[in-house]
Amino acid sequence: MIRAWEFTAVRLFDQPSFGGSALLARFGWGSQSPAAQSAAWSAPEIHGVGFGQDRLGAPHSMGISSIGFKVLASDTAGDLFVIEHSHLVPGGPPLHLHLYQDEWFYVMEGRVAFQVGDRRVELGPGESVLGPRRAPHAFSSVAAQSRMLIAFAPAGKMEQFFVDGAANPKLARTAEFMSRYEIQYLCPSPFERQGAASSH
Repeated sequence: MIRAWEFTAVRLFDQPSFGGSALLARFGWGSQSPAAQSAAWSAPEIHGVGFGQDRLGAPHSMGISSIGFKVLASDTAGDLFVIEHSHLVPGGPPLHLHLYQDEWFYVMEGRVAFQVGDRRVELGPGESVLGPRRAPHAFSSVAAQSRMLIAFAPAGKMEQFFVDGAANPKLARTAEFMSRYEIQYLCPSPFERQGAASSH
């Protein structure tokens, strides 16, 4: 059944004054068979990534977790990069911000504390929080071990940050290193300072 707006669109493309035929021809449509049109819009290659597995076959580590790449920047033409932190232990990255990426966190297991701007929240399985671009943020597991997904949009230089940072996790926490990947270091993790204060 053709809905009214679809019928109107078809009629509009048929009008010589609209130039619909020329527009379709420009993109190789109109004169092609349905089979050829379908081939032109075929689905991208599918990459299944198993539980606890890495898209490239080998996990990465920044010292606080095992990091599995789930969606590569190249899978989405740079629009998205997704990682999974497993075996995430207390401690976390410095307080920092991303110049060009929004960062979305989704807790799968355990409990994780987040600071975004000047607000703090502790989340458990099935809960999430967004760290908007240019918003200072940090996180730390508050359980012995936690698991969570992180999505960066757009991907920017984040995939390369984790590849290079895994080679030297201590260096990856410095301002100079982070700045290469459009990340601004602000100060050590506020959760580390809190832990030191509570131990006295």
